[in-house]
Amino acid sequence: MENKNMGEVIAELRRQHHMTQADLAAKMGVTDKAVSKWERNLSRPDVDSLPLLAETLHTTVETLLTAQSPAKKSPAPALLHTILLAVPLAMGVAAFVCSLLGEIDLRSLGGMLGLGLACLGIAAFLDKKPEK
Repeated sequence: MENKNMGEVIAELRRQHHMTQADLAAKMGVTDKAVSKWERNLSRPDVDSLPLLAETLHTTVETLLTAQSPAKKSPAPALLHTILLAVPLAMGVAAFVCSLLGEIDLRSLGGMLGLGLACLGIAAFLDKKPEK
């Protein structure tokens, strides 16, 4: 049971005891939809019901509680990567258009292009995988 989250543990133990989700739900006094949500880690059993769940699945409350929580993947790295690639594009387009219109001085142009290059550098640095 090591390296499994609570939902996987519940599902595995339920199957080992030849129970359907409806069977477990009936013994627990909940709906089969609740059991389904437990097994998919969309929700967790109520703390007060853990002793009955452990008894029904012939295990201990400790086994249920020590199951690992599913790791939630943060969207931040992907969003950061997108931003670090979008800023240089936006700066480049803005610098080009402003220079065509004659609405930008050389110092501001350098600042915009410098910011874009800095973002590209950071993106390249973050994309680099560590060598083993």
